[in-house]
Amino acid sequence: MDLATIIGIVLGAAIVCAAIFMGGSFMTFVNVPSMLIVIGGSIAATVLRFPLSGVMSSLSIGGKLAFTQKKSNPRELIDEVASLADIIRKNGPLGLESVEIEDDFLSKGVQYIADGYEASFIFESLERERDLMLERLEEGKRFFKALGDSAPAFGMIGTLVGLVQMLSTMDDPSTIGPSMAIALLTTLYGALIANLICLPIADKLDAKFKVQSVNLTLAIDGIMQIRENKSPDIIKEMLVAYLPEKQRLELVEAA
Repeated sequence: MDLATIIGIVLGAAIVCAAIFMGGSFMTFVNVPSMLIVIGGSIAATVLRFPLSGVMSSLSIGGKLAFTQKKSNPRELIDEVASLADIIRKNGPLGLESVEIEDDFLSKGVQYIADGYEASFIFESLERERDLMLERLEEGKRFFKALGDSAPAFGMIGTLVGLVQMLSTMDDPSTIGPSMAIALLTTLYGALIANLICLPIADKLDAKFKVQSVNLTLAIDGIMQIRENKSPDIIKEMLVAYLPEKQRLELVEAA
């Protein structure tokens, strides 16, 4: 579970709620028509941008990756690849069948090697799977980005609706308050949904996209080096380029 995402949303909502309670009644900031305009309109506009079959998939994948934290340390991955290379040099490809690997992507590549597939087949299969995984992640990011872009726009639409209602009934003072509530609260709802939930999640998915891309490419290179029966030391030396500068120095010192 990615605690940073949960803590950020809960903390932001708590600060806003605390400010509301300190300034007056919470129910003053609850307006159903405003919620309908912002939430309903944002969802409708976002659905328009995506194929219907991909809407639920994008929401599910994006939400799952935003709120879960997959442990993927490139340094640990390099060490694991080196240990696998050592096994195959000592026991041959069949020695890999008894090895338990937590990472599903790396495990699939190792299984290809154990089964004796050609290097070109392994490379093409893993590259295709990597591209499809990243494409699904990109789709989830685009969905939340679109939702974050639509929410403030519909907040402004709600503001215009409230102002039109207020100006059209200026002769009745009792309607001014509800109309102004719609006008102001829709802007508030749109800003909160966009800046507290959707856009931060889209940025987090973008960061995870880059990390996932590096890790998957590292795994592919490592698997191909194992397939070529390279020594563990040479594989480590080649894969160390994927590490940040600080981790490279730590790996060199450890060696």
